[in-house]
Amino acid sequence: MAGKLRVVTDIEKSVLMNNFEKRGWVQVTESEDWNFYWMSVQTIRNCFSVETGFRLSDDQMVNHFPNHYELTRKDLMVKNIKRYRKEQEKEGSPLAEKDENGKYLYLDFVPVTFMLPADYNLFVEEFRKNPSSTWIMKPCGKAQGKGIFLINKLSQIKKWSRDSKTSSFVSQSSKEAYVISLYIDNPLLIGGKKFDLRLYVLVTTYRPLKCYMYKLGFCRFCTVKYTPSTSELDNMFVHLTNVAIQKHGDDYNHIHGGKWTVSNLRLYLESTQGREVTDKLFDEIHWIIVQSLKAVAPVMNNDKHCFECYGYDIIIDDKLKPWLIEVNASPSLTSSTANDRILKYNLINDTLNIVVPNGEIPDFKMNKHPSKEALGHYEVLYDEELALAEAVDRDTRNRAGQVIGPKGIRARDSGRSVLTTWK
Repeated sequence: MAGKLRVVTDIEKSVLMNNFEKRGWVQVTESEDWNFYWMSVQTIRNCFSVETGFRLSDDQMVNHFPNHYELTRKDLMVKNIKRYRKEQEKEGSPLAEKDENGKYLYLDFVPVTFMLPADYNLFVEEFRKNPSSTWIMKPCGKAQGKGIFLINKLSQIKKWSRDSKTSSFVSQSSKEAYVISLYIDNPLLIGGKKFDLRLYVLVTTYRPLKCYMYKLGFCRFCTVKYTPSTSELDNMFVHLTNVAIQKHGDDYNHIHGGKWTVSNLRLYLESTQGREVTDKLFDEIHWIIVQSLKAVAPVMNNDKHCFECYGYDIIIDDKLKPWLIEVNASPSLTSSTANDRILKYNLINDTLNIVVPNGEIPDFKMNKHPSKEALGHYEVLYDEELALAEAVDRDTRNRAGQVIGPKGIRARDSGRSVLTTWK
């Protein structure tokens, strides 16, 4: 295709700039004609707003879906997952199966969460069922651990409400909203320290859903050994894994940045827990990511000019159950170590290879199925179109009386394995 791709960005990060330069893309300003815009979440809001927004042409592409916040705002993510559960239940789906205590067997992958101030009375009711529990409060629209604190007494919430300059129990403004979630106080520890997983997931379309998992995710460790002791509830170096917080700790290591690769985590778990247990854990992690995307797919504005690379934060508890903590729309492209820089450069490189094949000017009439070679470190996590085609094929063979092997559908009719057939 004639002409060089014209690119704009309002995020001046070397991992982006180097990737644009490597492709020979021409950097222009927002007021000039452009084909590709890697923008911040603030800019995307203006891009698609009713007042100031504009219509994207067939040769333009942006790196966020218009209402990505349905997944990436903490309160909206929980609201959409709760709605998804109810819908599955209403449809009689096996996904919505519950145990004798009324807990979801398969859809219980986000900690019990309430919105404040809206759900305050519901929260109090839940708190009183287990008054010794610890809860974590997070402002809905902030990132990097800002504004987060832990509580284990109702009086602490009342104090926060009084002290808060925003008068959060009075104002219903979304800017001042918080979520309060049951704190995972039994995290899996390595070397006595708490950690979480940062996994990158690329979505190119929501309807039909197509998403890719980046194989080079990493774990982020706290710098101080974990203790559930109430005396350490205020010590964020014990409880929050965010690099933005941990880098200020006395024990922060500037060489490895308190990070492990996901492949190192797998090796560690395989040696301590066994291969089968480790495979099951990662299968479950992939499964909850797909379910979270399915939960928001019906409400997501599936604009063909958009793609998104999300940063998923997962915590594993000491029973090896994974929990979805939150999803980030603009995962940090800042590099804290040399390995970090390489990882994030490759992440952007592989993302661009999928969404802008051959680095050419976008054309929405072209084939949207990248070759296996073009995936780089990505792998297809879920392809709804393919899954539906395979389901139709299975039904056809079943009606024709073909026998399905021992690992076929009938073998998967019970337990979690039926739920991993999206692979």
